[in-house]
Formats: sequence, structure tokens, C-alpha cells
Amino acid sequence: MRKRSPFTRTRITRGARAIAEALAKKGDARAMAMLGVLYQKGQGVTADLNKAADWYAQSAAKGNLGAEYSLGEIYLNGMLGDPDPERGRYWMEKAAKQGKPEAEHRMGLLAASETPPDWLEAAEWFNKAAEQGYADSQYNLGVLFAEGRGVEQNRIRAGEWFAKAAVKGHRDAALDYGIMVFRGDGVKKNEKVGAQWLLVSAKRGNPVAQNRVALLFATGRVFEANPIEAVKWHNLAREGGRSDAWLDEFVARLPEETRKAGEAKAQAFQPD
Repeated sequence: MRKRSPFTRTRITRGARAIAEALAKKGDARAMAMLGVLYQKGQGVTADLNKAADWYAQSAAKGNLGAEYSLGEIYLNGMLGDPDPERGRYWMEKAAKQGKPEAEHRMGLLAASETPPDWLEAAEWFNKAAEQGYADSQYNLGVLFAEGRGVEQNRIRAGEWFAKAAVKGHRDAALDYGIMVFRGDGVKKNEKVGAQWLLVSAKRGNPVAQNRVALLFATGRVFEANPIEAVKWHNLAREGGRSDAWLDEFVARLPEETRKAGEAKAQAFQPD
């Protein structure tokens, strides 16, 4: 199939803007929200966050869910200058109460960042988004169950939520679930399965998982001993800020060609 040129895409975007503007003038909330997106991203128009916010505000005033969320993000993140937590929270909560999982998750983060944190409210919001399959909330809810914050501590429930997020590709959830399975902590112990989840997390760029995988390859535990792979994952973990004195010594004792082979694989690494 022939690819469209950037010029063709630009014409399509400008056409969409013209249609949206015509509908917005008639009071169409979805068209107003679309104009907000176009001005925010600079698609078919010169990017202008103030105009984007204006269109989002008009759309949000009519109850458009996406516009409420976008407006909340703009104010909370201070995209127009200084953050405006009060206005940001107002619009974010409106979107969350209509069931938008991204907004529910953000409300959970806001509750967790209060001084002191409101863990009960955070858990309630994360649970709402997690039940809709939102991976970040599934992971955060797992953490709360693991630590007993806002909910009764329950390692089994923690493992269930970590597993759900891990299946969706959440690298931190894959790490925590892998450790639980490897150790038999709240779930049935299976070192082989646990190690595979650690590898999933490592391949997605988690430096702690990369360190654990390097140790497994270096010691030959679960995985067949492979010093080149050990060097690769150790280097990646170090680059990510996870040092390991034992692995430093292990790598230093290896033949130079083995070290170089591992280093080359680390340099060629691309996260999944």
C-alpha cells in the first residue's frame, strides 16, 4: 500500500480542522474537544496551548469527558505557566467520576501525593481504574496490597494485581510478580516461571530486573550459565543505575573477548 506523503496528511488534518470548526460554532462539544487536540498537538494549525485550553474549556463545560481530562492535565501540569492544582483537580475529578480510567488513576496519584498521603482514597481510585484494566493502576493497587496502605495487607491480592498488570506488559509489575513467584511469596513458588517474568521485565528496560537476570546467567541458576548474557544484562543494569559489586568482580575475571561480546550485545539492546 502506498504511503501518504506528509503533505497529504497535512491536507487531511486541515480538512478535519475546518469540519470541526464548523461544528464547534454550532455548539458541538466533540468538535470543540477535537480543536483542542489539534491546537495542543499543532496538527494542521500552529500549536497554541492557550487556544487548546480555550476549546477544551468550552467542550468540558458541555460535559465532554476527554476535554475534562485534558483540561485537568493542563492545569495540574502547569502547561500554561504555574500549576493550578485546584482547577486541575476539579476537572480531573469530573472526568474520573464519569469513569475515565486515566482520570481515576490520576486522582489516585493526587491522593497518594498529599501530605500526609490519603492512602484510602488512593486505593479507591486505583481500584476503579484497575477494574477497567488500566495497567498502571493495577500495579499501584498491587503495591498497596503488598504494603498494606489504604487496604488490608494481602500478599495474595498483591500478586493477583501484579500478574494482571504484568500480562499487559507493565515492566515493574513483571519484576515484582517475578520475584514473588521466584520466592513463593503469596503465590505458588516456581523459580523457572519467576525467572521468565524477570526476563520480561529486563527486556522492557527495568534495571533491577536486568541485575537479577545477570545474576541468574552468571550463576547458572534456572537459566543455563552464559557469561556473555551476564555481561550484557549487568552493563544494562549499571547504565540504569543498578550497580552490583559481585557482578563487577565476576565480569572482571572473564576473558576479554567474552566481556567485549557482552558489551556489544548491551550496546545493541533495544527495549521491547
